[in-house]
Amino acid sequence: MSKPEIQLKVMEAVQDDVNRGIVKTDSTFMKQIGVNPGDVVEIQGERVTAAIVDRAYPGDIGLNIVRMDGNTRRNARTSIGELVKIRKAEIKPAKKIVIAPATKGVLVKASSHLFKQGLQGKALSKGDLVSLGRPRRRVDASGREVNDIFYMMESQFASFGFGDIKFMVVDVHPKKSVVVITKETEVEFNPKAVDVVEDETLGLGINYEDIGGLGEEIKKVREMVELPLKHPEVFERLGIEAPKGVLLHGAPGTGKTLLAKAVASETNSHFILINGPEVISKFYGESEANLRKKFEEAEKNAPSIIFFDEIDAIASKREEAKGDVEKRVVAQMLGLMDGLKSRGKVILIAATNMPNLLDPALRRPGRFDREMEIGVPDQKGRLEILQIHTRHMPLAKSISLKDIAKVTHGFVGADLSALTKEAAMIVLRRILPELKKKGIEEGESIPKEILEKLLVKQKDFVEALRTVRPSAMREVLVETPDVGWNDIGGLEDVKEKLKEAVEWPLKKPEAFKRMGIRPPRGILLYGPPGTGKTLLAKAVAKESEANFILVNGPSLLSKWVGESEKAVREIFRKARQTAPTILFFDEIDAVVPRRNSNGDNNVTERVVNQMLSEIDGLESLNDVVVIAATNRPDIVDPALLRQGRFDRILLVPVSDEAGRKRVFEIYTKKMPIAEDVDLTKLAHNTKGYVGADIEGVCREAAMIALRADSTAKKITMANFKEALTVVRQSVDKETEQIYTQLSEYFSAARAKEITEAKARYFG
Repeated sequence: MSKPEIQLKVMEAVQDDVNRGIVKTDSTFMKQIGVNPGDVVEIQGERVTAAIVDRAYPGDIGLNIVRMDGNTRRNARTSIGELVKIRKAEIKPAKKIVIAPATKGVLVKASSHLFKQGLQGKALSKGDLVSLGRPRRRVDASGREVNDIFYMMESQFASFGFGDIKFMVVDVHPKKSVVVITKETEVEFNPKAVDVVEDETLGLGINYEDIGGLGEEIKKVREMVELPLKHPEVFERLGIEAPKGVLLHGAPGTGKTLLAKAVASETNSHFILINGPEVISKFYGESEANLRKKFEEAEKNAPSIIFFDEIDAIASKREEAKGDVEKRVVAQMLGLMDGLKSRGKVILIAATNMPNLLDPALRRPGRFDREMEIGVPDQKGRLEILQIHTRHMPLAKSISLKDIAKVTHGFVGADLSALTKEAAMIVLRRILPELKKKGIEEGESIPKEILEKLLVKQKDFVEALRTVRPSAMREVLVETPDVGWNDIGGLEDVKEKLKEAVEWPLKKPEAFKRMGIRPPRGILLYGPPGTGKTLLAKAVAKESEANFILVNGPSLLSKWVGESEKAVREIFRKARQTAPTILFFDEIDAVVPRRNSNGDNNVTERVVNQMLSEIDGLESLNDVVVIAATNRPDIVDPALLRQGRFDRILLVPVSDEAGRKRVFEIYTKKMPIAEDVDLTKLAHNTKGYVGADIEGVCREAAMIALRADSTAKKITMANFKEALTVVRQSVDKETEQIYTQLSEYFSAARAKEITEAKARYFG
């Protein structure tokens, strides 16, 4: 009598189950084939393999699916969306098993005894691929620890970075059966990689579970690539031609190449990688011949995927190409992609981070049918990527990857990979002194008790965040400001308005959605020099946990036509990419002065126009707040000062007495001041002094004390009084009055000023 079996649809595994050799399905289906959680089942796709079965996640109950990881799918020769048969496995105790690394060129030194310990209880069949999972034990539904087959080996190997090495079961005895490893089993370990790998995509070794944060993109690529390769008859029935190419574009490090490798690996296709520049040859006609050879190879080994990495290097716009070779290569590509001869089961995938440089003829349907942007991951995507990169890391129990994902705004996959590596290096630096103390030399093996101390903690990630920044921000890199609200004396009213305008939209976006309004786009801080405008912008950036880009106005201006506007565009593009971002323009009056009718300063006029379109253009500024500072708001172009651009125009006034006292407290906090120093009296005597002046008074008082006695240990009230005669107030009553009048003028006559200005610069 044949065993009961059930047919289920294959779905990808969740991150926690990757490399564990388990499949998950609804307990109703498990009952139908007579298995319990922890039993071994046979999975039949194009090939038969075995895995441990477990209950489905609550969200999967009632669904006709089975979740399995990439290794199990490869062992069963199936892929996501296909149907497999599952039945209870007939297991025999193994007499002998031969195992070897499955990655070519890898030599692993480990004893067979170690493998035997690790493999005990594991069900395997010849030709199966096994990975070392993460070093932690699996628990069943009741919370009890299950004997995780690779636990012993993982804890040994994870420290040596063998976590990603895949092993192949070369042979089993008794033959042609699913075997389970027992204490009596003889395990033979072949340290050299096997060269009997039939599946050439194994070298890529990447599954869909190895890509985080691109769930939707994977779905789209699969329907574009997998269907034409696996089921071309569907397109024949519909009477349409199958898609021929996909263009992936997006910021560097988002996972474009990784996605192409995963598709090739999952579809068991012949994969041809072409790095743009390697096609070009110095001999006439050789470059085109190289391309033709690649397409011929793809057709011979169909189904095939040809992947062009950095396609912009060989297929740029022909009208802008400087040499004849580039034009001929583009023409050859067009002919090969859309020639008279049918291409058969060959799909093209291309990746670039500069899609606008490509020749437009390549971007029409029939060549690259679909273009997909691989964007910067959101918080959920970042968490998935962190889970993938920490899969083989010994993490402390207290670690919260959710918190790390929350604060890594603007990080792409490559940045998060660098972050996890840096955190691991910090742990390594911590144990180096211990190794030296114990006298362990280079080349000697590290004792097990020291290796067991290697745990990556939350503080290691926090420290790593200080050195690893989003790659998109490297050119405009500004250290995260170290200034909080408490480091700014007085200005309570301005602080409150800034919190409402910047912190609330970034921290409580749902409140604005509920009210049906959009948060302010821009804030202009103006006031006398030294009142703390730049300091306020830094505090906002720190308190709102956003990325901070500082732009000094004059540094944008260039003598070359179009360069200044390009610089403005680039800064806004980077801000959008690394959102949430605070974009701070210091001395904005230098960049966007009033446009005048005589047109003698064309550069600034073009920069003003560019700024207007960036702040309030068709492309929305989501989670990007523009803050600008100036002490000459009267010369800033009025068009920028309307609602929808700089929504808030805030005067940063000279501090009152209470504010000045707070500023004195901040600056004298680390100074050894004598007991006779009365800060209230000093605040009373410094009317008209701004924050920068008060800092100057404190510095001068310390210098006076040192001048009188170089061994002085205290700064006295007399020193401060003398300092007040040296450092004078920088804002007199008249200047203060002018700024107060300006504030009234901005609030009452904004619209009137814009209409008047209009008449002026239209002549």
